[in-house]
Amino acid sequence: MDIKIHASFLPQDDPDAAIAFYRDTLGFEVRNDVGQGTMRWITVGPEGQPDTQIVLAPPLVDPGLTDDERRTITEMMAKGTYATIVLSTKDLDGLFDKVQATGAEVIQEPTDQPYGVRDCAFRDPAGNHVRINQAS
Repeated sequence: MDIKIHASFLPQDDPDAAIAFYRDTLGFEVRNDVGQGTMRWITVGPEGQPDTQIVLAPPLVDPGLTDDERRTITEMMAKGTYATIVLSTKDLDGLFDKVQATGAEVIQEPTDQPYGVRDCAFRDPAGNHVRINQAS
């Protein structure tokens, strides 16, 4: 079976800050920007990987959400516990320095984990947990 991950969704509540982080800080391409104001769906992806996309979407617009669910999502985003993405890079330390220099919130500096991975972690402007692994 040939199956690939095509798109994954992360919440964003400030489209311009999301673009600045994913495009300007991480170097992703902006592939689509639909909507206006805070009601924007922004598709980004790593350069040279056109089949892999992250959709940065407003988290509270699903008409099926209850007021309690909206409140819970807002609280979880504020704490940074709502969404996570794991990326990888060949130059973890260099990327860490670049992201840290932008003022992004550092969760963890580059660390050799006991399970064999070297990684670091940040929060994006919406509070999403962005973990970055050292690629082999």
